[in-house]
Amino acid sequence: MKNEKLRTLVTCALLLAVSAVLSVYPKFKFLLNGGSITFCSMLPIIVASYVFGVKTGLLTGFAFSLIQLITGFSGSGLGPVAFVVELLFDYVIAFTVLGLGGIFRNLKSTRSGLAAGAFIATLLRFISHLISGIVVWGEYAEWFFGNLSSFGESILSKYSGGMLTFLYSFIYNGSYMIPEIIITTAAAALIAPLVKKLMDEEEQS
Repeated sequence: MKNEKLRTLVTCALLLAVSAVLSVYPKFKFLLNGGSITFCSMLPIIVASYVFGVKTGLLTGFAFSLIQLITGFSGSGLGPVAFVVELLFDYVIAFTVLGLGGIFRNLKSTRSGLAAGAFIATLLRFISHLISGIVVWGEYAEWFFGNLSSFGESILSKYSGGMLTFLYSFIYNGSYMIPEIIITTAAAALIAPLVKKLMDEEEQS
């Protein structure tokens, strides 16, 4: 039992380390206030959840959120409410939910289960950032669309208030999260045979 727990801990620690490295390099960052497209940095956390279960996955995701928090969160200039919302929805919740990637681990097909779990987990992260964008960063909506030439002008002429804030957060966060969701889901389907092999080894050990 102790050896099994140690093996799980070591494997999850390695997967966490891979996620941490991939979240830093290589990545394509093009947004002023955060957000970048990485090379499957979320996938190792999803794999941990799929192989070892959602509980272990959520703990690994939470550890990943702390790494992201330490390396990326400043909170300077934010009021108390905005500070807490950004801390939770841009970091703690956003990365912990990746640990839900194993919710379909009981499906017969590893490929289908892993891909579906990856899609749901990354979609939940997108929603988390979406909420933070609306609550914390919504004041930048007019400025954002004002710098998007004719498209931005069209949006500003049609929408205002809450809808404008929602569109701003959706487009801003979607610009990097939608590619991340597609890349991660596709990669999950591709590595499914390797994950199945890892699960078989865990069951035999």
